Amino acid sequence: MNNIKPDHHLMIEGAGCASCVGKIEGALKATNGVVNAEMNFADRTVQVTGAVKTEELIKAVESIGYNAKPIDDSSAIDTFDEKEAADWVYYKNLMRDTFIALSLGVPLMIYSIVVGEMTVETSLERMSWLVVGILTFGVMYFSGKHFYVGAWKSFKNHSANMDTLIALGTGTAWVYSMVVVFAPDAVPLMARHVYFEATAMIISLINLGLALEIKARGKTSEAIKRLIGLQAKTATVIRDNKEVQIGIEQVLLNDVVKVKPGEKITVDGVVLEGHTSIDESMLTGEPMPVEKTEEDEVVAGTLNKSGMILFRATRVGKDTALAQIINMVKRAQNSKPPIGRLADVISAYFVPVVMIISILSALAWLNFGPDPAIAFAIVSATTVLIIACPCALGLATPMSVMVGVGKAAEAGVLIRNGEALQTASKITAMILDKTGTITEGAPKVTDIVLAKATDEKEVLQLAASLESGSEHPLAQAIVESALEQDIELLKIESFNAITGFGVEANCNNKALLFGNDKLMKLKGIDLTGFVEQAQSLAKEAKTPMYFAVNGELAAIIAVADPIKSDSISAIKRLQTNGIRVIMLTGDNKETAAAVAKKAGISEFFAEVLPEDKANKVKELQDSGETVGMTGDGINDAPALALADVGFAIGTGTDVAIESADITLMRGSLHGLADAIAVSKATLRNIKQNLFGAFVYNVAGVPFAAGILYPFFGILLSPVIAGAAMAFSSLTVVSNANRLRLFKAKEH
Repeated sequence: MNNIKPDHHLMIEGAGCASCVGKIEGALKATNGVVNAEMNFADRTVQVTGAVKTEELIKAVESIGYNAKPIDDSSAIDTFDEKEAADWVYYKNLMRDTFIALSLGVPLMIYSIVVGEMTVETSLERMSWLVVGILTFGVMYFSGKHFYVGAWKSFKNHSANMDTLIALGTGTAWVYSMVVVFAPDAVPLMARHVYFEATAMIISLINLGLALEIKARGKTSEAIKRLIGLQAKTATVIRDNKEVQIGIEQVLLNDVVKVKPGEKITVDGVVLEGHTSIDESMLTGEPMPVEKTEEDEVVAGTLNKSGMILFRATRVGKDTALAQIINMVKRAQNSKPPIGRLADVISAYFVPVVMIISILSALAWLNFGPDPAIAFAIVSATTVLIIACPCALGLATPMSVMVGVGKAAEAGVLIRNGEALQTASKITAMILDKTGTITEGAPKVTDIVLAKATDEKEVLQLAASLESGSEHPLAQAIVESALEQDIELLKIESFNAITGFGVEANCNNKALLFGNDKLMKLKGIDLTGFVEQAQSLAKEAKTPMYFAVNGELAAIIAVADPIKSDSISAIKRLQTNGIRVIMLTGDNKETAAAVAKKAGISEFFAEVLPEDKANKVKELQDSGETVGMTGDGINDAPALALADVGFAIGTGTDVAIESADITLMRGSLHGLADAIAVSKATLRNIKQNLFGAFVYNVAGVPFAAGILYPFFGILLSPVIAGAAMAFSSLTVVSNANRLRLFKAKEH
């Protein structure tokens, strides 16, 4: 089954309000093979996980009265342009429909204000209002057809949504008015009012609200637009010793690509020839250009500043880092935080409840209201139906999530899902790995203290040969130190990494051991006379490691890993925000204490094994803390996965990044504070939106039903209800876009 994919993205057509979300998700989840389905009402897209055919998903959506079409993520630019074009066409159609409805609604509103009651008492008035009624029907057909079609589809599928409320409200007002025109004697004299202006104005105002919502909604995708805009359109590749200009989609793996100064890097690769500086700020947020020479990696979307380079393509198309980032941001924008799921649940019951309230309101006016009771009943029922449309409720969460995730991406913070976005705002304890997180992760050999050995170069040769099989940053420091001195590395055999202790192997018939004091004790190596020297080096924030040959200590090799220039200020930002900062490291206590003191951290744990990091996360969670874990290595993966929110340093390993909820692209701990600040701002924005939506939808219902009439003689007009509903959606969208102006404060 070649057309079965693990993930599907669909564009939904016909979803009118938040109550549609639950129905669409429910229909998709009920499809065999679907593991999960999440719809973003703001973007009208749904993400489905599971081994299922796309055709089956589309059929499931169509079975409940909506339309769906697949979105191809592999052509992000084309997909985005297509969606923008479709939105623009929809916007223009809505504005056209708005003006058609307003051309009738506004004169009728002016007439009702100037003349007063729109009654039917004479034959001339009957004929005049019949013409107006026919014109109003034209408005209902041309400008409001989509509402009635949507309502009919919902009715056929035994459900109700926003279209149902609008169709019932405007339809009731028009039908009642036509009854008054055709059979005025069937209606009491005091109740012979027509409400054609209400029908026309409601349709125009709701169309206007939808149009303005679409226009404002487009701004929430600016982060994605900017990311997509980073992609180069063409590439210069060397084929058959000739330079060929091709589209980036035609670049193949291992192609040799040429990039001149001022051009964008087209795909990911490794520099083969040349030297340059590259501006990576658009991806990482880091303002300083990065020097690149042979064997250095370059990333698609970054800008070549100075020299000409040739590089070999290592990742192309949807596999480039930029394409992955775009995909991650889009997925995160489509995901729901827990607070958003609450709104979806409420919305699922909201429309039926509103319809019941509308009927009860009408019955109350008919039985207890003043004359003309039937007119009051129709006005109140219509107003309740219109004012309670839960559009704003459905937009409240996804609009803020889209802007918040995009805002974080601009700062070099990639948020994997909405749940991480929400939980990050509640973090009370932040665990930081030391090496590569607080420190540079690029340590240098500073001291070699000889024991049994007499030749420093021989020690370094054997140690570097042994450590060449390890990916640990400290191991790489020893290898680099040997290579810098042109020391040839030897072939090793039987290499074994002992997690949390060190490594062992054989070389030239010699048994080599390299690691911490625990490894030496485990293997029975005598450290007498050298422990004090190791402790002395550790107090200087250096990491001493023991090297043994054939069962005897040969030397202590000390490595220093400098603290990142901005780690201290970033840690202070976290602490100022009331977050408890804890450092965990597999390093010895003395080195850990020295680094913690310099970084301003009072709580740390040294000589920690990978499983101990995860246990520490669990221990803090059990004590009531909401725990964030930040790391960059394979040994951090268990703790990152267990933490409430895992933060991976983007310069770290793929395993760490895959295990984390949030990735910091630039490797600076300020990204932590930025992520938490964006999270708090987004959650605050969501709460504001939900409050506004509930105020419109819930508080507006009793006023629409006529609660003010017994005290002030005021009954809300259906036209005012239509304006309020349109304004509520616009308010939510505008408030979400306000989040785009948010800037995290650095201390």
